[in-house]
Amino acid sequence: MVGVGGSRTYPYGSTSAVRAHVLAALGVLKLATADQMHRLMAPGHKDNKAFRNAALDLARHGLAVSEGSARDGNKLWNLTPLGLDAAAEVLDRPVGEMGGTARGAARSGAPHAMAVNETVIAITRTPATATRPVPRQQPAPTAPPATEQAPAPGLVLEPPGMGWVGSWSTEVPLSLPTGRGNRAGVRADAVLQAPEAGLPVLFVEVDNCTESADTLAAKFEKYLRYFRLKTKNPLGIESPVWRTQYPSNGREGHPPVVVVFNPGTRTGPQALKNRMNTVMELTRLVWSGSYHGAGGGYRAEERDGYYGYADAIPLLFTTLDRLQTSGPRTAVWWRCGHGQGETLPDALANPDDHDAWYARDEQRRRRRDEERERQRQEWAAERERWAPEPDPEPDPAPEATPCERCKGPISGPLGYDLEFPPPEDGRHCPACRTDLRQQYPTLRQAAFGRRSRSK
Repeated sequence: MVGVGGSRTYPYGSTSAVRAHVLAALGVLKLATADQMHRLMAPGHKDNKAFRNAALDLARHGLAVSEGSARDGNKLWNLTPLGLDAAAEVLDRPVGEMGGTARGAARSGAPHAMAVNETVIAITRTPATATRPVPRQQPAPTAPPATEQAPAPGLVLEPPGMGWVGSWSTEVPLSLPTGRGNRAGVRADAVLQAPEAGLPVLFVEVDNCTESADTLAAKFEKYLRYFRLKTKNPLGIESPVWRTQYPSNGREGHPPVVVVFNPGTRTGPQALKNRMNTVMELTRLVWSGSYHGAGGGYRAEERDGYYGYADAIPLLFTTLDRLQTSGPRTAVWWRCGHGQGETLPDALANPDDHDAWYARDEQRRRRRDEERERQRQEWAAERERWAPEPDPEPDPAPEATPCERCKGPISGPLGYDLEFPPPEDGRHCPACRTDLRQQYPTLRQAAFGRRSRSK
């Protein structure tokens, strides 16, 4: 039977674009309802009918199958092995990285898988692009040309998310070595790689609050064991095993892990708070880091230190309803050890690490330098205040009249001393007076004798 708008190949009338959406969504989520695929891939569509039809057409070709329903009654879809290969082409991933087909998981309603799907949808928050009918090639001449497209009726602007469907992987095994070879030490519910959002890798655990806090806390010890595993490249350089699969997070320590609590109606607010506190205390050695004391100055009150996070996991808590209400770019993240809700960049920062200590130490050094300079100026002012006043300078001696004969000092050159100089005449220096005395007398002077000139 061929439906309205359908064909013999695709009797339910699905388009290739929507079939690709279904393959991509199921390739990542493994198991999902048509409504979840609709909200993850194309929330701008009016409803999920196009996704239901696409799933039915894929099932007709042996690419998808429905083996049960979720607890809300919606039919659950998953891929067949053939559909998994087709999804790998759509996502441009190797088939070996696609994981399994979740066969048989739908028979129990898959409540945990549904919560993981809702977490992926709440963090991704695909923008809702409204679909419009194809315009006529020859519009009516009376229709005015449209200069702006008004927003679609009922289209609600959602807070921005992180990544897209291709940024996610679910049910990711993290193998640990054992005596019988490698086995999955822990299986991450989801892994997000969104470097464009400043998040190279984020491991996600979804907790429906159905298992004990001890069981949940034990997962993070396995995470720590996995992150500590080392391997060597062909050059003999050692690096963490996780770096062979994921890029560096650009921060000190291991990649971050977030726990998304989904209490539903089973757990009240106080019970959820108690559960978070219990998990935080049980995992303290995993996320707290190690303290290193360091001298911050010369005085005891300036002793300081920092925490090293080289062997610590940034462990974050949030709830599914907060992600759905506010989005992942708001202060919905609560990191163990920070004590308050923060945005994701602030939650991943380490305000008490070595860099923060170094900045504090630089501030202390500048304060010490400023204090020394202030004291130096005060001491200089104090020395100047107590310094003795200098003796008054004597009046300058009057300039001596030069010798009329040699134009030198009338008292004679410095250090020049005649034993018996002629008496001063106020006109000549001692040497000139001596020379004048020793000159031969003139005829007049010989006849009448020498006369002293008046001054």
